[in-house]
Amino acid sequence: MIEVYRDPVYDGATDPLVVIAGPGDWWMFYTQRRATHPDPGPGVAWVHGSRIGVARSTDGIRWSYAGTLEPTADGLQLDAAGPPARTDRTHWAPEVVFDGQIWRMYLTEIDGVPDRWPGYARHIVEYRSADLSEWHRIGALALDSDRVIDAGVARAPDGRWRLWYKDEAAESVTKVAVSDDLTTWESEGTAIGGRSHEGPTVFELGGSWWMIVDEWRGMGVYRSDDAISWRRQGGADAVILGAGTVPSPGFGHHGAPVRDGERVWFYFFTHPGVPDEPDGRRCAVLRARLEVRGDELVVVR
Repeated sequence: MIEVYRDPVYDGATDPLVVIAGPGDWWMFYTQRRATHPDPGPGVAWVHGSRIGVARSTDGIRWSYAGTLEPTADGLQLDAAGPPARTDRTHWAPEVVFDGQIWRMYLTEIDGVPDRWPGYARHIVEYRSADLSEWHRIGALALDSDRVIDAGVARAPDGRWRLWYKDEAAESVTKVAVSDDLTTWESEGTAIGGRSHEGPTVFELGGSWWMIVDEWRGMGVYRSDDAISWRRQGGADAVILGAGTVPSPGFGHHGAPVRDGERVWFYFFTHPGVPDEPDGRRCAVLRARLEVRGDELVVVR
């Protein structure tokens, strides 16, 4: 387990998502929180007003900042100059998948720069790209509420695509929608209930399907044979990447896996600073390997 990236603009890289576009061509998309902005605004405005940061690598370990995805007339465009000092909207938690022909991004969008948590609509919006740099906006998905964030997308064993997401209007559990063609989505209700959580990500490893969710104390793990019915790994309080298991004062937050040949790497973020102090807003992206041992998903450190 190693630290691999810090955002050079605001030191607030969170919600990392990594794709491998080809040999030696790794891309990281992440929420660029304004952790060190000198005047982000009151309250939690520093968590909002964020762009999607982009970094690139040849090996998944050494990363170079590439800029941010800046709004254009019809979507988003990678801009090496990075974000402006002031923004008028919020972008969170990118999910990027390749459908066999093009890249698709499922991005959380919030109008404005909220300074408090309640009362602001959040939507998951689809974009499409041929090159990971220029993204064309398709539109918001019709999901179970207007308080939805943190999309995770995968093709399940039945051949249908599923999109898992946090629904803040349903006590912050994971809902799921299903599609045959990534165009029309139909609700399948609640995938994971129980205690509140966020950041669902789903993948196959070792003959089983796995869902990892951020419980703000480490990551809850769920297992499935079909990516539809889920059972929790361990007891109700069991987590991976909990306190004391990561090289920071806290624990692991919102991440996603990427398959590199036979290996699966999990990229996630932590707060390396002292909690409740000014530096506590700063974030670092770490990488760990995931393996299945027996019937459990484990982190190889």
